[in-house]
Amino acid sequence: MSETIVIGAGILGVSTAYHLAKSGQKVTIVDREEKGQATDAAAGIVCPWLSQRRNKAWYALARGGAAYYPTLIRELEDAGESSTGYAQVGTLSIHSDPKKLEAMVKRAEKRREEAPEIGELTILTPEEAKAMFPPLLEGYGAVHVSGGARVDGTALRNALLRATRKLGAEYIRGEARLWADGGMVKGAYIDDQKMNADQVVVTAGAWAKELFKPLRINFEVEPQKAQIVHLRLKDTDTSQWPVLMPPSDHYVLSFDQGRVVVGTTHENGVGFDTRVTASGVKEILDKALHIAPGLVDAELLETRVGFRPVTPNFLPVFGQVQQFKGLYTANGLGSSGLTSGPFIGKQLASCVLGKQTDVDMELYNIAQAIQ
Repeated sequence: MSETIVIGAGILGVSTAYHLAKSGQKVTIVDREEKGQATDAAAGIVCPWLSQRRNKAWYALARGGAAYYPTLIRELEDAGESSTGYAQVGTLSIHSDPKKLEAMVKRAEKRREEAPEIGELTILTPEEAKAMFPPLLEGYGAVHVSGGARVDGTALRNALLRATRKLGAEYIRGEARLWADGGMVKGAYIDDQKMNADQVVVTAGAWAKELFKPLRINFEVEPQKAQIVHLRLKDTDTSQWPVLMPPSDHYVLSFDQGRVVVGTTHENGVGFDTRVTASGVKEILDKALHIAPGLVDAELLETRVGFRPVTPNFLPVFGQVQQFKGLYTANGLGSSGLTSGPFIGKQLASCVLGKQTDVDMELYNIAQAIQ
């Protein structure tokens, strides 16, 4: 039986470990549970089909991630994991210009030819949109995408981790360092205890750079700080509200018990600053209350901080590290980590196992992030 160590237990790392364990690998997952992990802070939107990003390589991962979710959730539920944090509640992409809404539908209809999981596309009047999302400002029409979904990053990661441990994987909270001899990785030091492995997978997100330094590999990943505000609407059933996508780079999505999540900031060049800042909260609330003034009386519960891992060209990279046999990595998922993370974990596991992947790996060659 081949043995693999996975360093980093965010959604990407645990997904990789899950797919390896499913294939009969002996897997050890190591994480130092650093404050500010992207998965713990994140609330995700699974609705890539309306995106205007022109990067086809990025879209292939986002589309693949959205298509893979139903299969993964069924597997987790079959394994006894009912609290996955995933719910297909639909998405409202709002705009005040009816022509913009028509353009969205045309774009999505074209993409539906290869992504039927989009579901039904419906243009809603401002009255219909507000009926589905009551705090919404009057005057916004919307495109309703029935296949859109929301994800609680922590809940999904924990469900995946439990399912992976049921398959025999071990989880260790600790500090990991790569152990290499010549051009081969032999395993890892975990809190200074040497552990052998046939393969090591580094999925440490924004902290991966420091793991590669002792191997004289300059891995170009940087943290992008995100602040995300959690609100609560008293005596309001928000469990089935659709995700709200404005025409800008923020969002509003809802969970059970009146919880509404609004975000997010995109702060570059601030390092691993875990502080909640007045400017960050102001930016988020200003944008949220502009489109959803009905949230003005919501209780402010908390603000979470996470660090998105960003690689050159804002494109994920994953695969084998050519300089060292037995060493694999994936990184750079950025703000679409919850959409594509489980899917990329599946691809990386296939790569480790020497199996065919569902995507062209050359598009995501990790050499793009190594200087």
